[in-house]
Amino acid sequence: MFYYLKLFQDVHSSLSFLRVFDDVTFRAACAAMTALIMSLILGPRMIAFLKKFQIGQQIREEGPRTHESKRGTPTMGGVLIITSVAVSTLLWSNLSVVYVWIAVITTLAYGSIGFADDYLKVKRRHNLGLTGKQKLLFQFLTAFAVGLALHFLTDYSTRLSVPFIKREWFHPEIWWPIYLLAFAPIVLVGFSNAVNLTDGLDGLAISVTVVTAGALTGFTYVTGHRIFADYLGLEHNAPVSELTIFCAALTGASLGFLWFNAPPAEVFMGDVGSLGIGGAIGVIAVMIKQEFLLVVIGGVFVIEALSVILQVASFKLFRKRIFKMAPLHHHFELMFPPETSKRMEPKIVFRFLIIAILFALLSLTTLKLR
Repeated sequence: MFYYLKLFQDVHSSLSFLRVFDDVTFRAACAAMTALIMSLILGPRMIAFLKKFQIGQQIREEGPRTHESKRGTPTMGGVLIITSVAVSTLLWSNLSVVYVWIAVITTLAYGSIGFADDYLKVKRRHNLGLTGKQKLLFQFLTAFAVGLALHFLTDYSTRLSVPFIKREWFHPEIWWPIYLLAFAPIVLVGFSNAVNLTDGLDGLAISVTVVTAGALTGFTYVTGHRIFADYLGLEHNAPVSELTIFCAALTGASLGFLWFNAPPAEVFMGDVGSLGIGGAIGVIAVMIKQEFLLVVIGGVFVIEALSVILQVASFKLFRKRIFKMAPLHHHFELMFPPETSKRMEPKIVFRFLIIAILFALLSLTTLKLR
């Protein structure tokens, strides 16, 4: 919305300073600050609202016993994140760019799936909302809609971009139905569930999101910048530069939510937050052609998801568990005696955060090593 203020410079030459709204980096910084401030201002009000209506977290029975003390903590705080991201993006983006609308609507759609799941959990007073099949069905339907939107509403390319390899050497194009109705949906659904699985300790998922969204902000900017994209061997697409505003807003909103979600958490994001964030990260990776690199950018999320897959596969095939409990963060929790486990939770979170930063730095090195 504010982007269109620059139109007044053509009418009044004295308003030439409005040209600053042409600059993506300026608007991205403003979007990040807007989302951060919104989160900090609305956070206490949302927590009070959730407490008033007793919208509290239900703890899974098979989880660590130390988490029983968290029962009743306000949940569904992800509404704060998604609202801040959507409002900030719409305020500072060029709304004529279709990619912006795809990113915002996808985030809202995945957040809505999580909202329905959270609502049923609260209503039933049990840690069971939508069934796994129901969630996957809605997630894939949303992902298919994203694929169709990219094909029919944009000039999206289905050529693959592989980390460490220059596009001149290896850049095959996949038939669009296979790419947008099979490969891309797997990325979106897989990553939304990966973030959901990571959301198990105070501040864990949201702190890793800050790092991942920050890295994606850099990737969206260079992808939309012709000189940088050509120099770094990226698939250039000028309109996706507007997604820099979206990624910056996600970074700011996540920082604001972390203020309240840091250990000990005052509020949990719930599935509305984790699925919404995962969908947002996944769709950005698809639109900037970094689907493979997302494994590195969001390395912690991927490791958490893999730990669950390996645990389930090992138990079904060999009747043995690889980890004490999956996802992986619970395994590290159970390595400590019950009396010290709760005290060690922040240490586990910060160590995962350090690993997330290392993954983000590694992903950024691929820009120069192509």
